Amino acid sequence: MTSAGGYDAVVVGAGHNGLISAIRLADAGWRVLVLEQAPYPGGAIWSAELTEPGFVHDGHSTNHNLFLASPFYAAHAAELERHGLRYAVSSTPFANAFPDGTALRAHQDVARTAAGLGADAEGWLALDALFERISPLLFELYAAPVPVSLAQARGTLSLARRFAGRDRRRELPALARLLASSARELADTYLTTAEARAALACWGLHIDFGPDVAGGAMFAFLEAFADQRAGMAIVEGGASRMVDALVAMLRARGGELRTGAEVTGIETRGGRADAVVLAGGERIAARRAVVASVTPAALARLLGGAAPERTRAVARAFHHGPATMMLHLALDGPVPWRAGADLADFAYVHVAPYLDDLARTYTAAMGGRLPAEPLLVVGQTSAVDPTRAPAGKHVLWVQVRALPARPTGDEAGELAVGDGSWDALAAPYAERVLAKLERYAPGLRALTRTTTVLSPAELERANPNLVGGDSLGGSMHLAQSFVLRPRTRTAVDDLWLTGTATWPGAGINALPGDHTASAVLADARGPRRPRRPGRPGR
Repeated sequence: MTSAGGYDAVVVGAGHNGLISAIRLADAGWRVLVLEQAPYPGGAIWSAELTEPGFVHDGHSTNHNLFLASPFYAAHAAELERHGLRYAVSSTPFANAFPDGTALRAHQDVARTAAGLGADAEGWLALDALFERISPLLFELYAAPVPVSLAQARGTLSLARRFAGRDRRRELPALARLLASSARELADTYLTTAEARAALACWGLHIDFGPDVAGGAMFAFLEAFADQRAGMAIVEGGASRMVDALVAMLRARGGELRTGAEVTGIETRGGRADAVVLAGGERIAARRAVVASVTPAALARLLGGAAPERTRAVARAFHHGPATMMLHLALDGPVPWRAGADLADFAYVHVAPYLDDLARTYTAAMGGRLPAEPLLVVGQTSAVDPTRAPAGKHVLWVQVRALPARPTGDEAGELAVGDGSWDALAAPYAERVLAKLERYAPGLRALTRTTTVLSPAELERANPNLVGGDSLGGSMHLAQSFVLRPRTRTAVDDLWLTGTATWPGAGINALPGDHTASAVLADARGPRRPRRPGRPGR
């Protein structure tokens, strides 16, 4: 059955990148339909009363600093606010807690941060000065689209020329070292204490950069110093309000959204994508484009026998990162940190504790073993946004990094992993996490009203793009960065890939959706050229 709709574009997936692509196309006068298999839009961005009524938790993604820095937000901030999107920003963005009851605290006030670093004050300020000098270069590279057209190729060449310009040439050696270094190498170059080195390297494990992985320095450096300067931003009232605002923008432009609509196939005719098929058999035609916010493997499956060999090859080569588990706690009071009551005011508290612990955790997870001491990213959401919990109460957001997608053993030798099913392992492993937290915050258990655990398997069931519980939607290692990441233009005409599988990858940054829409519109404006055999589209 072919539905009557007359859509110019059909977007598969209502994550924030799919929605942003749809909004951009609707702005150009296209009639757009967004299809989402889940009962709600947002992908990995959602919030709900996961523990008790009145306690609002961000189920997965929470830090929106990258979105606030995006061109899309800059262009639409006022409209998003009219649709209910507002941000709470913490001036105490992150801290690290250590076993001896001490902590390292990062404030928006850089001098105040340095004052608490003792022997590493000079090194931290040197890193901050480096950030001041080269972050514009790095953010330009980060925000640049991978070329899919002659015009974009010229833009990238222009960017390269600006990088090599006389006023920036002196920074190129530092930039090159940063792009190639591991987080440990960067930390060892500038810092001397185990505490300061851990405070920097923890950020790498937010994605899939163990401290000794080449290329991990850049993300750790950018995230630590950008968050220190900007503070930490979360959505007032819950992350779903950001998604609600995007949906309202789409509908205001005549775009449509259907949830609970699982796409099971993409049809092609004459070498171009021209329709999608839903689980119930409904066929929805797309006159000008199909935009898929899915993984490369899912794209190949949706095309079935029509998938070109290049598309299948990209799917085979694409790697996912380690898994993540989420714990959500409803509390009767603030976290009683050993390191001091003021630590309860920080947006994030990292519990690693040290750089070598991060290395062991990453090695264990990549080897299939449950880490004995996983990194805990403790998000104190209600300290930033008090509307998330009743007066005097708190919500806690705990991201557990990094974990194997399917465990084959336990580094601590305590848990029988059986067939590696997270459905059986989630509860006992969550107990390990809570026991670790209790050591750093004695009395936390007594304050805990309710705990909800989302295992890697549950994250994937809710969002198929989180393969194996990979919170990134694809590894961010150097082999999958910039031109080595799957292109938004695929090997099928009028079929486009978007989302975190494309550059610049993970994070609530809005860039993949924005880049894809720009490429689709540029392609629609240009002359239609037949695809030559062997043309290296992805």
